Order: sequence, then structure tokens, then C-alpha cells
Amino acid sequence: MRVPNKRVASRSAAGSARSALIALTASVGTDGLAAAAASAGLLALVDQHAAAVRDSLDGDRRPLTVAALAGYAEGVRAAATEHGWQPATEPTDWTAPDWLHTRLLAVCALARSLDPRHLA
Repeated sequence: MRVPNKRVASRSAAGSARSALIALTASVGTDGLAAAAASAGLLALVDQHAAAVRDSLDGDRRPLTVAALAGYAEGVRAAATEHGWQPATEPTDWTAPDWLHTRLLAVCALARSLDPRHLA
């Protein structure tokens, strides 16, 4: 019996987390972060949500990671789906985003601050 290499499994998990955040950035982050850059009100809202995400992930005591952010985003989406949310078919209206989109945008902002080369 062959024993899996933990290092390979870790790289695989990290790659999967990075891929999930890249997909989230493509669907929410790119347009949302551009809108936030142009709107002080939206930027402040995203900053508040980012602080709440950091608090939820105990970001003051340990560094945030791509894996933690990807897991958080997946948990938020799963909870929303359980409560009847379905992905929109239209682009998000960033002049009045709902809580879910603002929270996911905050995850994108945090992810970009961790790894701007791969998540931009």
C-alpha cells in the first residue's frame, strides 16, 4: 500500500484554495473592487466586512491564509444557499450590494492583500 505524501497533499489543498479564490475574484472581486476604488462609501463597507472576516478567522492571533479565506467564502455561500440564495444571473449592482456580495468582496480584498500576483 502506498502512503500519500503529505507535502503533495498540502500543495494540492493550497492550489485548490487558490483556485477557489481566483474564481471568486473573477465572479465578484474584479468588478467589486473596481467599484469600491471609485466609491468611498462602498470601500468603507468592504473594510468593515474585511475586519469582521479577520475577526471570524482570528486574524489578530494568527496570519490569514489563502486556505482559511477560501474555506470562509465557501461556508458563507453554503449558508446562504441553505437559506434559499441562488447566484444572480445579472451583474452585481455595486451601488447597493447585498450583505452576501459585500462579504464575499471583503474576502476578495483580503485575498488580494495576501497574494496580489495570483489573485489580481
